[in-house]
Amino acid sequence: MIESINCIDENTLEYLKSSTILCVEDDIATQLIYEAIFKNSVKNLLFAEDGEHGYDIYLTNKIDIIISDYYMPKLNGIEMIKKIRTQDSKIPIILVSSIEELDVIKSAIGLHIHHFIEKPIKASKLIAAVVDASKILIADKFLEAQRKEKLKNLEKKEKYNSYQEDLAFSKELNILKNDFYYQMISQDDYVALIDFVYKPLDILSGDTYSARRIDDTKLLFLVVDGMGKGISASLSAIMFTSFINHSIDISLEFNLNKLIDDSIKYIKSILLDEETISADYIVLDFQNKEMSYAKFSMPSSLIQQEDNKTTKIKSNNPPISKYIEEFKISTFDISKSVKFLFYSDGVVENITRFDDKLYADFIEEDFLNSFVKEDMKEKLLWKIQDQEDDITFIFFNKLDLKNTPTQTKTFVSTLAELENSNKWYGLLWEEITNEHSMIYSAGVVFSELMMNAYEHGNLGIDAQKKHKLLEDDIYFDSLKIMELECNKKITVCVNKINYMANTYVITKIIDEGDGFDTNILSEIFRNKALFNGRGVFVSRRSSLGIYYNQKGNEVLFLHKI
Repeated sequence: MIESINCIDENTLEYLKSSTILCVEDDIATQLIYEAIFKNSVKNLLFAEDGEHGYDIYLTNKIDIIISDYYMPKLNGIEMIKKIRTQDSKIPIILVSSIEELDVIKSAIGLHIHHFIEKPIKASKLIAAVVDASKILIADKFLEAQRKEKLKNLEKKEKYNSYQEDLAFSKELNILKNDFYYQMISQDDYVALIDFVYKPLDILSGDTYSARRIDDTKLLFLVVDGMGKGISASLSAIMFTSFINHSIDISLEFNLNKLIDDSIKYIKSILLDEETISADYIVLDFQNKEMSYAKFSMPSSLIQQEDNKTTKIKSNNPPISKYIEEFKISTFDISKSVKFLFYSDGVVENITRFDDKLYADFIEEDFLNSFVKEDMKEKLLWKIQDQEDDITFIFFNKLDLKNTPTQTKTFVSTLAELENSNKWYGLLWEEITNEHSMIYSAGVVFSELMMNAYEHGNLGIDAQKKHKLLEDDIYFDSLKIMELECNKKITVCVNKINYMANTYVITKIIDEGDGFDTNILSEIFRNKALFNGRGVFVSRRSSLGIYYNQKGNEVLFLHKI
C-alpha cells in the first residue's frame, strides 16, 4: 500500500494543493507510484518520459517542484537540470539515482540539487523530500512577504524586541573571536583539531569565549562566565571579552601577564559591587611544550596524557571582582598531553537523567572516551535532562597520524583522474567496512572535497567564475581546456586510528593551489538557511567534521565506524 502524503502538517498540505509537480521518469511503474502518492494532494501532476520532454514542459508551465530520474533517453536528468538551472537557480529539484552513482552526486551538488532519493524508491523518503521542498518554498514566500512588511511589523513591540535580540546575539557572535573556525593545526609530527560548542540558554549569554592564534606555535583560549544577573552579567562578559580581543589585536608582542592585568583593571571599573566574573586564560605553547594558565574560579580543565590518564587543572585564582588585587599564573608540562577540555560551569552543573546526578560526575569519563568534539557533545546532550545554563566548551585533540596505518595516493588534476580517485577511495572503504551507509557518506564527502581541490584549488576557479561558466553552459568544456595547462597534483592520505571501542577513518586531501580565506566558513555555517546545498556544508553534515589548514589548500575529514 502506497504511503499517503495527507499525514503532513496542515500548512504544508494546503500549499501543496496549490502546487504543480513535474515528474520526469520514463518508467511506467514509477510513474504510477508518483500518481498514487500525489494525485489527490497537488493541484497539477505533470509527467515527462525523458529529459528533453521534461525541459519543454518546464518552459511552458509554472512548475513548483521537479522530481527527475537520472537514467533517461534523449536527455538524462543531469543534462536536463543544467538547462533548467540556466533559467532558475532556486526551483527545488529532487534527483532519483542509485546509491553507487557518486559521479552523478558530484555533478548534482554543483547544480544545487535539494535532495537525492535512492532506488528503489521508498514512498516515505520521497514524501519527506517533497515536504521539505515545499517548506523551502513556503519559507521563501514568507520571507518575501516579511521584507515588504518589515517596517510595519517592527512597530509592534513584541516583534521589535525579538528583532533587537537577534541583532544583539549576532553582535555577541561577532565578539567571540575564533581564529580556528573549522581549522586544524598541521605540524610535522602531529595534526591538532580544535572544536567549540557554544549553546547559550538565552539570547544574551553570560558565557563567552575566544580562541586566538598568537603565533605558529602558541595559542590562547579564553572562556568567560559572567556570574551576575541577567543582562548585566552578559554585558560584563561581552565587554570583558571584547577588551581582551582588542588588546590582542593591537599588541605588538604578546604578554600573558600584561593581558590579564590590563583586562582586570578594565573590568573592575565596570563591575557592580555584587558582580563577579569567572574566567580561564589558557596559553598552549607547543614549542616549549608548556601550558600557562590563570583560572579565576572556573571548573577544572581536563588534560589527557599519552597513557590515557586524565589530569585535572584546578583554579589558581578567586573570581574577578571589583576588589581583586593580585593574580597568579601557573604552568603545566604538556609534552605528553594529547587532548584538552576547557569549559564553563554550565557544562558540569546540569542535572542528568541518572538519579539527579550532575554532569560533573560523568565529564571525566566522557572526555576520556571522546575522540572528537561530536563524541563529547553527543554524550553530554544525551545525559542532561534539560539545559539549565549556558554551555560552552573547547575540545582540543592532537592526532598522531605518522604512527598509524596510512594509505597515500596522488592524482593529477583532470576529471578522468577524479573518477579514478572516487573508485580508489570506494574500494579502500570496502576493505574497511561493509556498512553501505557509511561508505556512501564518506564517498559523498570525498567526491565533493576532491572536486573543490580540483576546480577551486588547482584550477583556481572561484565561485563567481564557476556560476558564470555554468550559466553559459561551457563549464565542463572550460575545465578540459584548463586541465591542459595545469600540472598541479592532489594528494590523498587516509589513516585509521583505533580509539577505545571505535575506529576512526581520517582522510586528508591536499591540493597545490593558492588556498582560500577560511574565515568564510564562519559565514557559511552560521547561516545554514542561506548556504544549504553548498558543498562544504554537505561535507560537514555527512562527516564528523571538516578542517582546513590555515592556508586553505589542505582539508581533513573524519568518520567513525
